[in-house]
Amino acid sequence: MQLETLAYGYGLLEAPRVDERNRLYFSDIPNGGIYRRNPDGKIDTVLPRRRGVGGMMFNYGGGIVMTGRGLILFDESTGKSRDLFVEWEGKPLMGLNDLTTDDAGSVYTGSLNFDPLSNNKTIPGSLFRVDPPGRATKLWDGIEVTNGLGFSPDRKLLYHSDSTTGAVWAYDVQPDRSVKDRRIFGKMPAGWPDGLTVDAEGGVWVAAVRAGEVVRFKSDGAVKQQIKVPAKMVTSVVFGGADMMDLYIVTADNLEVADRKGTIFRMRSDVPGLPVPKARF
Repeated sequence: MQLETLAYGYGLLEAPRVDERNRLYFSDIPNGGIYRRNPDGKIDTVLPRRRGVGGMMFNYGGGIVMTGRGLILFDESTGKSRDLFVEWEGKPLMGLNDLTTDDAGSVYTGSLNFDPLSNNKTIPGSLFRVDPPGRATKLWDGIEVTNGLGFSPDRKLLYHSDSTTGAVWAYDVQPDRSVKDRRIFGKMPAGWPDGLTVDAEGGVWVAAVRAGEVVRFKSDGAVKQQIKVPAKMVTSVVFGGADMMDLYIVTADNLEVADRKGTIFRMRSDVPGLPVPKARF
């Protein structure tokens, strides 16, 4: 599997998503900004200064739902944003990280109660579901460092990277869209799990921070592949392309040329990715 370098020169890249026009959106956590790479290679700045965007998803009818201090809906055409979920039990959220969406257009996202890029003591966070137009439900507590989220093809399982545990966890999704029976789905061979994406066969592809690879787990949790990436800090992955067989990999460094820093790579997969529904806010 050959890796193609698409762009570089960023900080810690996160939140990759590919739209219907095959344009790749991504964020730069420490330096700020939401960017869009066009198929011809041109990079547009979508939102110049917003920092800490760990997750985003396109919204049905327009706009982008994204995390940061809270969950917002950003309208690129007007430059305005609307708060969707910014406080819980009367207190402002400290931060939200990665997210995914279900078929109802609700957002599933995890909270951060400390700065994960610092050396501060871990303060566990929670998993939330945010239903349109902005009603939040807490689903789980005690997540060490919340990261990638994704559903199985039949929507019966929710996968969740909990980085400092070294594992991807799974929950059973109930008919009322609550979750139960959190347990380890797959242990990382090395490093910590960060962003993840799911393929059409139920395989789970996970960015391995500190290990320089993308790990593909089979639907039973066994390791299927370990794809080496020329970066130590591999932060997230997403499928795109007309056939959903382009796998985009984003990083916070580059071991081929150190000055390139955060880099976007692309490779062809041998199995298509699973489309993620748009949010409906």
